[in-house]
Amino acid sequence: MIGRALTLAQAVAAGVALARLARGRRRRPPLAPAAPRRSVTVVIPARDEAARIGPCLEGLRGEHAEVVVVDDCSTDGTAGVAAALGARVVAGREPPEGWVGKPWALQQGLEAARGEVVVSLDADTRPRPGLVGALDGALRDADFVTAGARFVCDTPGERLLHPSMLASLVYRFGPADADAPAPRPERVIANGQCTAVLRERLLAFGGYRPAAAHMTDDAAQARALAAAGWRVAFFDGADLLEVKMHDSAAETWREWGRSLAYADVTSAAWQAADLAVVWLVLALPVLRAAAWRPARLDLALLAVRAALLGALARSYTRRGAPFWLSPLADPATAVRLTVSALRPAREWRGRTYGA
Repeated sequence: MIGRALTLAQAVAAGVALARLARGRRRRPPLAPAAPRRSVTVVIPARDEAARIGPCLEGLRGEHAEVVVVDDCSTDGTAGVAAALGARVVAGREPPEGWVGKPWALQQGLEAARGEVVVSLDADTRPRPGLVGALDGALRDADFVTAGARFVCDTPGERLLHPSMLASLVYRFGPADADAPAPRPERVIANGQCTAVLRERLLAFGGYRPAAAHMTDDAAQARALAAAGWRVAFFDGADLLEVKMHDSAAETWREWGRSLAYADVTSAAWQAADLAVVWLVLALPVLRAAAWRPARLDLALLAVRAALLGALARSYTRRGAPFWLSPLADPATAVRLTVSALRPAREWRGRTYGA
């Protein structure tokens, strides 16, 4: 009886996952280099990023844009590094009650910006020439643009675990850059590493106040905008942007895993449904295959998972055997998602926030 129920549940979850994957039959064209048509300010929130912000600022040299680094009360000389590389440094203030550090830093950068368009980049990103103009151009057909980067994963452990975590996002939300009808606002996702928006319009909306109290601030902001009728568009920016998020598999597990479940912006019901898809469609086939007891549906799901690797390959600068074996990490990803959902993180960069 239990076996039949599990088989039925897996079949239903597989149908849901395949419907989501099918959204990717048509994709938006990847961002291509361009010159900006309007004045642009690039805002980079930075807290203790002296060791990582250099490549980001170097990559912006030659772009026709103002560069503003919001130094979020750093203690490691971030402001000095940023100033030496030509950025205008804004001395950030401690977050007021009800604000998390990053959206508060973004709010300060938005208010200090002078450009008509505001592009936000994380300090660990590595932009290439033409990114700023490409984002400005993408705003012709959208009100809020976000772009995915190409991941730099140097260690074998990262190249095993990171693609598995990325696959879990695709199975839960579908390809983010799908050229398809917009998902419901509560299912919109964004990449906070790279966004673009018209400055005055976002200020009139209240800036980043919808994300103020959220650790998963990018999704909170994008969902609030979508709920208000804004056109939120996700683009593949892998040809123009790289990001070095972590230095090891352990750091990937700890840091990216803390937000991967979208726990503070997703209802309990949706979290349960997403976990069911990940466990039944990603983890269970691997576990059964490892035990030499895969059902036909498991084999079919493993084939789909292997096919997805081809689509994810362009998202990584290095692949090798660990990348192609990353489905083996899917049970571990399911565990990390479950922990993240049950115990949402409220600490970041030395600050602890209330629930």
